[in-house]
Amino acid sequence: MPFVTAPEGPLAGPPALAVLLAIAFALVALLPRGRRTAIAVAWLALVALLAVVAGLIGGTERLGAIGAGAFDGRDQGRAILRGFVTAVPDRSGGKVSVRVQTADGRLLVEAREPVLDLPVGSEIQASGAIRKPPPWQAEYLRIYGIEMTLAARELRLTGRRRGGVAGLTDGIRDRAEAALDRGMPDREAALARGFVLGQDDRIDAEIVEEFKRSGLAHLLAVSGQNVILLALLAMPLLAALNLSLRARLLCVLALIALYVPVTGAGPSIQRAGVMGAAGIVAALAGRQRSRWYAVLLAAFTTLAINPRASSDIGWQLSFAAVIGILLWTAEIRDLLMRRLGGSESAWLSWQRAMAEGAAMTIAATLMTAPLMAHHFESFSVASLPANLLALPAVAPVMWLGMLAAMAGQVPMLPVEPLNHLNALLIAYIARVAHWMAAPEWALARLRLSGPALAACYAVLLCGGWLVGATAGRRLGLRWRSRRAALLALLAAGSIGLHLAVPASGGEERGGSGLEITVLDVRQGDAILLEPADGDPVLVDAGPPGSEIVAKLADEGVERVGAVAVTHDQLDHAGGLDELLAEVPVGSLLYGVRARRLLDPARAAGSRTLGVARGDTVRSGSLRLDVLWPPPTPRPGVPGRAEAGDPNAFSLVLLARWRRFSMLLSGDAEAEAAPVQPGPVDVLKVAHHGSEDTGLDRLLETTVPRVAVISVGEGNPYGHPAAETVASLDEHAVSTLRTDEHGAVEIRVTRDGWTAGPQ
Repeated sequence: MPFVTAPEGPLAGPPALAVLLAIAFALVALLPRGRRTAIAVAWLALVALLAVVAGLIGGTERLGAIGAGAFDGRDQGRAILRGFVTAVPDRSGGKVSVRVQTADGRLLVEAREPVLDLPVGSEIQASGAIRKPPPWQAEYLRIYGIEMTLAARELRLTGRRRGGVAGLTDGIRDRAEAALDRGMPDREAALARGFVLGQDDRIDAEIVEEFKRSGLAHLLAVSGQNVILLALLAMPLLAALNLSLRARLLCVLALIALYVPVTGAGPSIQRAGVMGAAGIVAALAGRQRSRWYAVLLAAFTTLAINPRASSDIGWQLSFAAVIGILLWTAEIRDLLMRRLGGSESAWLSWQRAMAEGAAMTIAATLMTAPLMAHHFESFSVASLPANLLALPAVAPVMWLGMLAAMAGQVPMLPVEPLNHLNALLIAYIARVAHWMAAPEWALARLRLSGPALAACYAVLLCGGWLVGATAGRRLGLRWRSRRAALLALLAAGSIGLHLAVPASGGEERGGSGLEITVLDVRQGDAILLEPADGDPVLVDAGPPGSEIVAKLADEGVERVGAVAVTHDQLDHAGGLDELLAEVPVGSLLYGVRARRLLDPARAAGSRTLGVARGDTVRSGSLRLDVLWPPPTPRPGVPGRAEAGDPNAFSLVLLARWRRFSMLLSGDAEAEAAPVQPGPVDVLKVAHHGSEDTGLDRLLETTVPRVAVISVGEGNPYGHPAAETVASLDEHAVSTLRTDEHGAVEIRVTRDGWTAGPQ
């Protein structure tokens, strides 16, 4: 979860003290030796204290102004609202989320697919229920000054566009998007919009996942790289117009000022824009550019605009990448050139440019990997080779895309030749992402806590400093800024301390990350899985008359992200009609196609998705791996399939959250469904505990600590069978039964899990 600052102001508590001490000690370290006196230290402490007080006052005022612009939601319930789209919609999991500015304030509008394109600046009308977002979402939305969401039943474009300066910016963006679409295949056009404008809403979800696994996802978001390439592209074009250096720099400054809002003005692009502008202002003033001054100025400016910007993961990754590049690029480049045996003359050729690009890639990858592991509990092992393979095409793609976007501002100016060439380069980058995302090892699972993150960065920075200093002496190079390395080390340590503090208003330490409730629906199955960072998932809906809607309401569930129906029998799917009629359901998952299930789901507006062995369904951090049935069930499958028993094709799912796992067997007994999930923590016993000759072998391979049997009291089938209960006892598996214990609740946290009667 991203770290956030306290609501009262941008700095509070131990993190503020850590940052203050880091700045004070860093400034002392940078003073000339002759001035390191007690008086100098006292003055520095006083200045730092005054700066913190000013920051607290200014930050509090700024947060108040941001909060005042939020939709207050005092009148929660049904509403019809109109507002302008202010950011690119997010499309994932069959749902569209878009930030909207209404006359009454900012809010998030959520709707189920299909939803037409929602261009930034267009007006929409939405009707639905206004509610507070869940805690995991509230922290993220607070960054953008949003306190409420609208769950839209209906959403449409009105045809109006916003006016003023924002409207002019929207027009420039719209013409740039249209230019990037002309003469380019759909896939490449969508990627071009992502590369150049940061508009990733039209990119296929599978392609986005490949870019994430391969470590190329940063190309789909606008960053400092775009600002640098824009300046490098503009300077020779402006020089061709015989403009003076001062005029060229002013034009580039104006281009940056325009590019930032056109691409959405997120925290990362704000940082890049400020750093680029600082460098240009330094050049205009005829003074040597201070890279670290630009970094600190960018941090100050973005936090002055929005003190919560530091909670944005993109902002954190952006600064980490920049610090890594400033610290290590020159040394890595020189080492690469020495390894390649480049002569001094070769250093001015394409070889030097490639070494520079490779060094920047290596430095940024090393510096951002720990943050990725902290926030996403994984990092791309393929990131470095993938970025090196894509490197030769990245700059040309950006330049051609920017040229097309500029040319698109002039009516009737042809952009197709640029796009035809660009499409080939984009296709190459997409192919690299596909290749590097394919191996299982592409994504490594690793979780770094706050203290572990701080330790990791301490090791990285100290190790980099030692290696650079040693290499510099050996190769005759000079380690240019040991003071800067000290400053970066102190800053990284304070960031680690900041991350170690629990997020304000977020999940407390030891709080539940996943709740699983095996509902008591008598002789049937209904299992509710609620990840803290995702939509609820329901596996089966119980028999008719089980009051599934009321039971979900008791759990506080008003909407279900997905319902997985293990198979079409009344004790598992009988409550589906009631559920679809009363509760919004995003998707219906099934193993064997059955019109009796699919037609009501489609009529209710839910997506229908057939799944089979090898598929995976995600909701936040919850992962559901489909273990059974095979992709093409047919006669000859082991067990009773030949007799037409639907239980033999029941969905078998493996629910995983962090290190916890639970096998959801539906009605597929082990003798009919030879699954091999490996060790699990909890087993949902198949078919209400009926006799199963394969159960002993399953228990030997899965070694569960707890088994749950969903079964009705006094049922006519004799469930659970005495043989099944005896097998569980022989394997020392604690057993919970809904006929004896009622609903069973399993709570999973970062510290472990518990199971027992609700």
